[in-house]
Amino acid sequence: MYDSHMHTPLCKHATGAPAEYVQAAREAGLLGIVMTDHSPMPAWFDPEVRMELAELPFYHTMLEKLRAESGSFYVGIGLEADYHPGTEYFVRHLRRQYDYDYIIGSVHYIGAWPFDNPHYQSEFEERDLREVYRAYFKLVAEAARTGLFHAIGHLDLPKVMGFRPPQGYADLAEEALEVIAGEGLALDVNTAGWRKKAAEIYPSPELLARAFELKIPVVLGSDAHRPQDVAHRFADAVALLRSVGYREAVVFKAGKPETYALAGADSQ
Repeated sequence: MYDSHMHTPLCKHATGAPAEYVQAAREAGLLGIVMTDHSPMPAWFDPEVRMELAELPFYHTMLEKLRAESGSFYVGIGLEADYHPGTEYFVRHLRRQYDYDYIIGSVHYIGAWPFDNPHYQSEFEERDLREVYRAYFKLVAEAARTGLFHAIGHLDLPKVMGFRPPQGYADLAEEALEVIAGEGLALDVNTAGWRKKAAEIYPSPELLARAFELKIPVVLGSDAHRPQDVAHRFADAVALLRSVGYREAVVFKAGKPETYALAGADSQ
């Protein structure tokens, strides 16, 4: 397997050198990783949790060196880029500068609200949760239509603090899932949800089942911000994916998906 979602200290809230992530992945029996640190964005956008534009050449040089030293172990170079209406030009500019292996498109803001920031979680208590999720999935659908990303990150991220509409939200995600399928994007199957108050993988089992029906490819990722989180609960993720029908996942190399088998007890 491959872990295709992880960060570096350049984002200002991760620890451990990239070589430590490679070592952790090797020890976990993986065939490779893709580094996807939080991309630069316009200077006014969330600067305290991402690398700066001036640091991007160093990021590339660091990872290219690591890739050269890693032999047959795959080290992909990617980004987790934000979708925020009006900033698409900036991500396009980044893509023109470098041929990334993999770019995750993530929505972390609803308007001016960084909803996954613990400092502002009280906002969930002031808003109608169905409307929060409705607005979020509308932005996800917009992100999928931009053509800027290979996959959508942590699809149902608003549950990160444990806030869910009592009526559920699968119906609110339907349009976004259909757009993701129609645009040929993949989904980041992100085990970090198990480390958060959400206490559940992203996307939820219900959304993963619908994604399988829509033939949306999946990309495994731990969203590791420290080496010990690499491949976090991947066995559980594989078991869940297989339970809803998936038998393969993909890893992106030079912007193209390569499939590999999700081995399970019933695959022999």
